[in-house]
Amino acid sequence: MTALVIAEHDNHGLKPATLNTIAAALFCNPQVHVLVAGHNCDGVAQAAAQAFGVSKVLCADAPQLAQGLAETTAAQVLALASSYTHILAPATAFGKNIAPRVAALLDVAQVSDIIHVHGPDTFDRPIYAGNAIATVQSRDKTVVITVRTTGFDAVAASGGAAEIARVDAVGDAGLSSLVGRETTKSERPELTAAKIVVSGGRGLGSKENFEAVMTPLADKLGAAMGASRAAVDAGYAPNDWQVGQTGKIVAPQLYVAVGISGAIQHLAGMKDSKVIVAINKDEEAPIFGVADYGLVADLFTAVPEMVKQI
Repeated sequence: MTALVIAEHDNHGLKPATLNTIAAALFCNPQVHVLVAGHNCDGVAQAAAQAFGVSKVLCADAPQLAQGLAETTAAQVLALASSYTHILAPATAFGKNIAPRVAALLDVAQVSDIIHVHGPDTFDRPIYAGNAIATVQSRDKTVVITVRTTGFDAVAASGGAAEIARVDAVGDAGLSSLVGRETTKSERPELTAAKIVVSGGRGLGSKENFEAVMTPLADKLGAAMGASRAAVDAGYAPNDWQVGQTGKIVAPQLYVAVGISGAIQHLAGMKDSKVIVAINKDEEAPIFGVADYGLVADLFTAVPEMVKQI
């Protein structure tokens, strides 16, 4: 019995979500292999080999795998699937794009967004926007899983010494091609991996207010910046800052919610944070129900004062 983790990477470095997924895989099976599918990705394979708990790294290196297109990557996974009892990917945009295709091609039911492993075939996953936890059991020969990374502490990125084996790359599926990619570059920590996140909501009123109030606070705390769906929809913040069920799931050491009322879909994305601080002038706001510390105040007065005191 061996588990296979599909590594998320950019051909240069291993994404942190892969380390959380390896942690989940170790609960499923003591033998964990990692698939690195890409092009000119030797550095990624080396990084994966150093991760704690990994016994083998499979490196499929070819130009058609360079962009991580779901159809070709899923075909690569399928070519190796017969040797594994579990196939895991992080529940990120990357994993959610590939794992369902793998499950469909294997004709098995995917187990999505797991947060706990009871045994090789039994898992916990949130349902109803995180308001309930379902325990599910899979009887499939091969269990295809996506892992909510906030549910598992990442394994150490160093200390391992796994074997690296080359595997034959599959041909181009020919079903899709990359037209272009627009990426944002920031000096701030990556939102899903940051230890501190400050998020703004509709209460900020405008994009200009969002920047004026939230940026100094994030700078002082060395934090990543997030936003509620309402703030993103209103154009106050970019889409990749959205925290929530339809955005990114985060669980930092400290989460500061400013002007966020606390819609169910937003709470589903951040309520596992270790310490939650909420600032809102409405004392009945649902966000106070999950906050460890709540401040009922005008954010335009409270946040600048906080920045002065930090």
